[in-house]
Amino acid sequence: MMLRTLCRTGGALLQQTQRAAPRLWVTPAQQRWASSLPMNTVVLFVPQQEAWVVERMGRFHRILEPGLNFLIPILDRVRYVQSLKEIVIDVPEQSAVSLDNVTLQIDGVLYLRILDPFKASYGVEEPEYAVTQLAQTTMRSELGKLTLDKVFRERESLNSNIVHSINQASDEWGIRCLRYEIKDIHVPPRVKESMQMQVEAERKKRATVLDSEGMREAAINVAEGQKRAQILASEGEKAEQINKAAGEAQAVLARAEAKAKAICMLSDALAQQNGDAAASLSVAEQYVSAFSKLAKESNTILLPSNTGDVSGMITQAMTIYSTMAKRGPKAPEEGQLKSEDHANQSSQ
Repeated sequence: MMLRTLCRTGGALLQQTQRAAPRLWVTPAQQRWASSLPMNTVVLFVPQQEAWVVERMGRFHRILEPGLNFLIPILDRVRYVQSLKEIVIDVPEQSAVSLDNVTLQIDGVLYLRILDPFKASYGVEEPEYAVTQLAQTTMRSELGKLTLDKVFRERESLNSNIVHSINQASDEWGIRCLRYEIKDIHVPPRVKESMQMQVEAERKKRATVLDSEGMREAAINVAEGQKRAQILASEGEKAEQINKAAGEAQAVLARAEAKAKAICMLSDALAQQNGDAAASLSVAEQYVSAFSKLAKESNTILLPSNTGDVSGMITQAMTIYSTMAKRGPKAPEEGQLKSEDHANQSSQ
């Protein structure tokens, strides 16, 4: 019964002290760092994700964990209340000068968390103000190392460098910077116009380069097409000439074979009975045909003295034919006699 009564009394006193207790820091921005300081009611209930720093007779004694805790009245006092949650701080807009002397207006957001309530309470007077100023100065120093173009291209590396620099200084305060994000970057109007002109020039340059590359590829394709067309045309002409020569050779052979067959058939026909009469008829027909074509192709004509004597011309042609026919069989007989004489001399 006494413990229940004591708990009820402690709860009532805690509510009263939370209504009337002053804040740790006067500035409104610092109120998120500490809740209302509770009064020592012997029995205290610490909320989750909060750390209460207790002093005994003005000196640090211990840090109360979440849950039920007991303190000695008058001697113990809750001096600081630290929140262990992740805290978001808006870094106000500030001016910074880049490496190429361009003035920029930049603001950001800082995410941090208290890791050591003892250091956060006794290491720095106003943690939020200290971290905010450290973030601003670090951001100005990091921007001074980069040109304007690199500020936009290397924003992630800039954020990581700022976080690293803040953590190096805030470790002594028990505070850990988790992230830093740049929200907006404002440049002067003239610089903005020059940047837009530069972007347009880069786009025109890329378009010109692409057009020239397209023209070059088109010229190369046309040249390759013409080259292949000429090669194919030459190969086709070569094949055509080869086929034409082969055809002409076959035609010459065919004409020669036909002429040889015709001569053989003619010789066979002349050797038969009445062959001379057939030859005389053929000569007469050719004579008449030749005279019919006179003076059609040229004005110069050579005529025999007896053009009207057709029978005489035929008789003369047949005489020439008979003479040649008689000389033909004698030539092999003379050659045969010579070969027989040579054989007889060699045998003797």
